[in-house]
Amino acid sequence: MDPKGAPQAKAEAEWVATQRKWTWGWRRLVLLAIPLVYLIYVVGSVRQNSHGGAAVAGYAVLAAFAACWLAAPLVSAAEASSRLFWVWYAVLVVLTVAELPFAHAAGLVLCVFITIATVVRLGARSAPIVAVLALTALLVPVAIGSWHDSLAAAFDTVTPVAIPVVALTMFAVMQVVRANQALAEARAELARLAAENERIRIARDLHDLLGHSLTTITVKAGLARRLGSADPGRAVNQIAEVEELSRRALADVRAAVSGYRDVTLVSELARGRELLRAAGIAADLPTAADVVDPANQELFGWAVREGLTNVLRHSRASSCAVRLSPYSMEITDDGIGAAAPAGNGLRGLRERVAAAGGTLDAGPREPRGWQLRVCMPAAVTRRPADGDSGTADAAASAAGQGRGH
Repeated sequence: MDPKGAPQAKAEAEWVATQRKWTWGWRRLVLLAIPLVYLIYVVGSVRQNSHGGAAVAGYAVLAAFAACWLAAPLVSAAEASSRLFWVWYAVLVVLTVAELPFAHAAGLVLCVFITIATVVRLGARSAPIVAVLALTALLVPVAIGSWHDSLAAAFDTVTPVAIPVVALTMFAVMQVVRANQALAEARAELARLAAENERIRIARDLHDLLGHSLTTITVKAGLARRLGSADPGRAVNQIAEVEELSRRALADVRAAVSGYRDVTLVSELARGRELLRAAGIAADLPTAADVVDPANQELFGWAVREGLTNVLRHSRASSCAVRLSPYSMEITDDGIGAAAPAGNGLRGLRERVAAAGGTLDAGPREPRGWQLRVCMPAAVTRRPADGDSGTADAAASAAGQGRGH
């Protein structure tokens, strides 16, 4: 596996674990407990409107409601979550109704909690239920004249408005939570597939490289063993060939492994096209790089890698295009046109291009977007024509310097 893949896979795993910590465990319990602070107003209303045994009953119902609310994680984690959820939901409704005689209009604050549970479960389909809860909080206090005290009047005004506001807020929050969960699962799957694809590619390439060589080595070693006593000279020749084949196979393996770290323009275009599409960015990239001068292929590969990486990280673009010519390479996007944070990537690419005798320009485009362009002088890479002896040595020297970096 590519050594760079291990840190990336570790980072992906840590990101997914962080998302799960906020989805499950004690953090979720804390998030559920925070809204219970508002029950203090219901406690105050019970104290104002109920006395003796009635007050005790009001506090007991309120405590049962809070305990039932905190049991939400157990309900969602259960196997038969659908049926159990509606039982739990019905208990919340019954406890809300039971609290009204003791807390009067303030007891309708419990409808806000029911609203949260409804939106989390049903999403946009919860609109009719939310409307019924809001109307209940608005009309019931009006219908019961004995609830028209100062504290109840405050809740008469706030609760019918709070219910739809909380519903809209929870709907937006749930959309973000579901998007984060889907993104976490997608990133984990991409990391797994990347590792699996790398393993398959290495296995395939090593098989292609070593299959023939090892088979030949085995045959020649067996022949040398059989000729050892009958024809020592031929046996030595066979052993020498085995040694040469072994050296060649070792060189092939080293070249293959180093090839995974080397950058080629074709492979970077293919990789960039896949990454852009995975990020939802329309990719207009060439399918071949034959138009580029061979001496510029590796350098332009580095430029494509760095440029597309910055597009993915910083541009917020919806489309990206790469244009190639024998001596130039250009990457453009339609993003926000903001420069990437200072780092080694673009600076290193600029140094690499300068060392090869070229120039790099990067900056915002009009009316929006970003452009990165690498240009190489034709004199650095072109072959001199017949009779062009005056510039042949200079061109060869410049090309050698470009390849040397």
